[in-house]
Amino acid sequence: MPGFEIFGAEERKQVNEVLETGVLMRYGFDGMRNTHWKAKEFETAFAKRMGAEYCQLVSSGTAALTVALASAGIGAGDEVIMPTFTFVASFESILALGAIPILVDIDDTLTLDPKAVEIAITPKTKCVMPVHMCGSMADLRALKTICDKHGLILLEDACQAIGGTYEGKPLGSYGDLGCFSFDYVKTITCGEGGGIITNTEKYALHADHYQDHGHDHVGKDRGAETHPFLGYNFRISELNAAVGLAQLEKLEGILKTQKENYTILREALQSLEGVTFRRVPEGGEENYSFLNFFLPTKELTQKVHKALSEAGIDACFYWYTNNWHYINGWEHLHNLKSLGNLSSEVKNQMQDLNATDFSKSDAWMSRTISSLIKIGWTEKQVKDRARLMSEIIKKVLNK
Repeated sequence: MPGFEIFGAEERKQVNEVLETGVLMRYGFDGMRNTHWKAKEFETAFAKRMGAEYCQLVSSGTAALTVALASAGIGAGDEVIMPTFTFVASFESILALGAIPILVDIDDTLTLDPKAVEIAITPKTKCVMPVHMCGSMADLRALKTICDKHGLILLEDACQAIGGTYEGKPLGSYGDLGCFSFDYVKTITCGEGGGIITNTEKYALHADHYQDHGHDHVGKDRGAETHPFLGYNFRISELNAAVGLAQLEKLEGILKTQKENYTILREALQSLEGVTFRRVPEGGEENYSFLNFFLPTKELTQKVHKALSEAGIDACFYWYTNNWHYINGWEHLHNLKSLGNLSSEVKNQMQDLNATDFSKSDAWMSRTISSLIKIGWTEKQVKDRARLMSEIIKKVLNK
């Protein structure tokens, strides 16, 4: 990770085919396209790869979450349960629809704690959104059991975990809907882009309409299309889809290299006393895009992270103090800072995040370091990194 490390001739070829026609939009202009429909091709290929009946491409991973929620009928006042460790897009997509993000604790998977989810359910709960952070998954069987019991939508945010599997199914395909990001630093990239997969025809049709202003896409004259319901513009361009098509062909090679590099690093650290690793739920296989490990205390973790940085070990993240990915840094959400007035539903139903106890999440996140797995490393570079990380961690822990 990420796919931009191997951007090359294949992507240029796909993009040039679009540029030669001059048709950069995914809809219309049939006679000018020279049979090139990159978004449609990507959707077909991605659905097949992910074991899903339907795929809808959109402009970003955030758009994918927003469109998926809207497609399932999530709207004003509906509550969506999400984790404390994720990217800000998770709650942004929920709030964009007037729905209410309900944040709950994570466990040692670094994803939603099923017990915390069960406690958070109210009569207004409509959806549970596990976020498969840093390449590995939530306990999907437990979450699906909860959703089935309460009649809730299970929406997988697999934006950081493409290629991982659970009980033999690609992540994103286990729930009712699955969302992916293809931005510049994801496992495969479109530059900017996102995707939604589902096996439910109704959700697929809703997504198709909603992401293009509510157009029904019947016939070949956009001006004659009707609008079954309101929508917005979350379309992907042909240029972005073209890049994604080439990247998708490289996915298996990317995953193979990630696993090889991950394994070298893990084997170097697993013998160190005091180092443990995130739990991958039984039946799951991560996509190996990050090596996530725990140290004994917050203080030692901070010292190790600082020492790694000072030694020039890049791409090691301490999420506990990260403003994008952990609840402690979301001051704007804590205090509902907005450019305009928020809806009464949001004002009245949002939990008071300043007074909510997330100590269980803190206990995991304050002891977590995540090492990004790059696919451009040579074998020597990976081994040198593994040796140096091991030496640094051992030195700090033995002081």
